[in-house]
Amino acid sequence: MSGSGDSPPEVPNDPLHDALIAARLCAIDPGLGGLILRGGDSLRDLVVDALRAALPAGAPVRRIPAHIDDDRLLGGIDLTSTLALGRSVTRTGLLVEADGGAVVVPMAERMSDALAGRLAAVLDTGEVVVERDGAALRGAARFVTVALDDGEEPDERPPAALAERLAFWIDLSGARAPSAADIAAPAVDRHARGAIPTPEILEALTATAAVLGIDSIRAPMFALRAARASANLNGRESIANEDLVFAARVVLAPRATQLPPPEAESESRNDSPPPENTPGDDETVDTGQLDDVVLEAVLAALPKDMLARLAAGRGRKASGASGAGERRKSSARGRPMGARAGVPGGGLRLSLIDTLRAAAPWQKLRGGDGRIQVRRDDLRIRRFETRAEAVTIFAVDASGSSALARLAEAKGAVELLLAEAYVKRAQVALVAFRGRTAELLLPPTRSLARARRSLAELPGGGGTPLAAGLNAARELAEASRARGRTPFVVVLTDGRANIAADGSTVRSVAEADATAAAKAIGAAGIAAAFVDISARPRPEGAALAAAMRARYLPLPRADAAAMHAAVSAAQRQ
Repeated sequence: MSGSGDSPPEVPNDPLHDALIAARLCAIDPGLGGLILRGGDSLRDLVVDALRAALPAGAPVRRIPAHIDDDRLLGGIDLTSTLALGRSVTRTGLLVEADGGAVVVPMAERMSDALAGRLAAVLDTGEVVVERDGAALRGAARFVTVALDDGEEPDERPPAALAERLAFWIDLSGARAPSAADIAAPAVDRHARGAIPTPEILEALTATAAVLGIDSIRAPMFALRAARASANLNGRESIANEDLVFAARVVLAPRATQLPPPEAESESRNDSPPPENTPGDDETVDTGQLDDVVLEAVLAALPKDMLARLAAGRGRKASGASGAGERRKSSARGRPMGARAGVPGGGLRLSLIDTLRAAAPWQKLRGGDGRIQVRRDDLRIRRFETRAEAVTIFAVDASGSSALARLAEAKGAVELLLAEAYVKRAQVALVAFRGRTAELLLPPTRSLARARRSLAELPGGGGTPLAAGLNAARELAEASRARGRTPFVVVLTDGRANIAADGSTVRSVAEADATAAAKAIGAAGIAAAFVDISARPRPEGAALAAAMRARYLPLPRADAAAMHAAVSAAQRQ
């Protein structure tokens, strides 16, 4: 390793430059998995061309359409040949065809979790194994994946199962126009021996990943592989600081889930002069200095939408209730999800092609007079997937402790959500609590005009019967769930209960009742968000959110638009 490490090396910080280098690194080390290219339009073709040029001559490059089925993706029975020849004929899938090359996935942000899971399994093992319908296939499938992300919102991204296995996440939205130097393809030595990392390098990568809140061990491992490949690409036998900085910037920075704590950041920007090196120190760089170099390079490259992604809670486990409602299996309508063995009837529909595919391998054994023999075990029925209708239930604190201005913001957020209700197949309801009780002001509806009439006379003032409000929201959510809808509760309050469930004004009892009501929502498994609207958020709100198992959103100065954005992001988790 070279350099003393007291300042980040001069490395071009351009998305297109990074993407072209990353493509060449993937050709050197396919173990990097591949790239996610967000935006960039035609610039992405340059990156794919760079990857194609860096791969061995004749290496296959295949595209995976979003509607591809398992037979084309993984391989299976060749129905036409099997029926024509009267014996079982199999064919390999697209992933085996791409062995030694690359696959390109357009519109990766729309990829289903099932398809992402199949790709992830092949990326992990490097082979395709198919054992179904009497066919058994096994083939090598080692390739680089290029996922093209056309998402516009911060949460519109490729499935986590696939993204986790691709080293580079690069946003080309702000990339400059390509130059002649970008298009020129340098020689790539794919057989160069990998540089051996020093303990200081390993510690710098893991420490940087930890301070950025990256909890996946794959990230620092990818960064190390990228640094080694970068050293090979530049003809070095050891990892230099520029290799390490580049790897940290393009691998670790896009995965950051938190900003470094102030003390870590201030230490990294300490202006005190570094200690002078003594003879013989060139080969042993101070670990703390190297950490600072890597961290400072990563901080300079944090994605512009990082704060938005943090607000959206990226990386949290899905709550099961998105803005579009839960996914449910259906036998009659919805998105096709393949077929399964079964007998048609009672609303179940026969899948003719899948039935013939299941029967085809056995025709020779069954003999016959040339006609296809289909038995009961061959029958396949179609499967579909639908989404339930979503209901967002606002439980708004209308007490005197909450400023009336907050109610106006809550009204605005409700109206913004209702404006999206038609396209999202969603409804909105409103429960207000003040004085000593809670009241359902707006039953579940998609009608914006009706909501405006109900919200226009929303009164404010009095005590905070938080327990009554939470119980009313839970009961409405459970009633919606019983009707086949997916409820999502949004509580807007400062969390300071002072009216108990029985109407008494003993604060300790009111707080205990509120905690019990919050736990009841959590125990019911109702997805929720707790918006703390107090000027100075206090621990009570966070504690109630934890009891509800809800997302905690302290928004002391948010307007209606910010509140709507935060709630929408929480629903999409």
